[in-house]
Amino acid sequence: MPLSLRIAPAPTAFCYSPTLVTVAGGLGPVKQHCRIPNSGVATRSGFCSGGVVLDSGKRRGSCVVRCSLETVNVSVGQVTEADKDTFWPIVKAAGDMIVVLDMYTQWCGPCKVMAPKYKELSEKYQDMVFLKLDCNEINKPLAQELGIRSVPTFKILKDNKVVKEVVGAKFDDLLAAIEEARSA
Repeated sequence: MPLSLRIAPAPTAFCYSPTLVTVAGGLGPVKQHCRIPNSGVATRSGFCSGGVVLDSGKRRGSCVVRCSLETVNVSVGQVTEADKDTFWPIVKAAGDMIVVLDMYTQWCGPCKVMAPKYKELSEKYQDMVFLKLDCNEINKPLAQELGIRSVPTFKILKDNKVVKEVVGAKFDDLLAAIEEARSA
């Protein structure tokens, strides 16, 4: 049975805050996390000019808050492309599920050899989330944060922490690391 995880990191909508927002002195910028039904967590920012927005949706003063909402579906049983903005939200949304990350580049020959085998693993292990991250210039900060020195590198995360790493196109080592993470 496929499971979909949703995250919401990018700006697209406007709404009023469903949670109590108070601003000291009645004026000032507002930034908070909010929950939009069936859409995940969104970041809100805006400006209040003297007021409070109540749970009931009633407004006192003038407070408009911009909701950020972009949904990325992550389905178990397939490989999902992540980037520097979606990676950690997806990992957090996965909860206690194991997340397997393939860090690759477009020009890497061994990465291309591992890609179909990695897809097969995602189909075999329906209780895990499989992600790919292109270590291009845009995603370089995340690759550095994760300590990537060569590609392909596979990271296995559990409870938002890296628990295993396999460097190189070593399918048997990756399989063994996945099995070890599952049994831990």
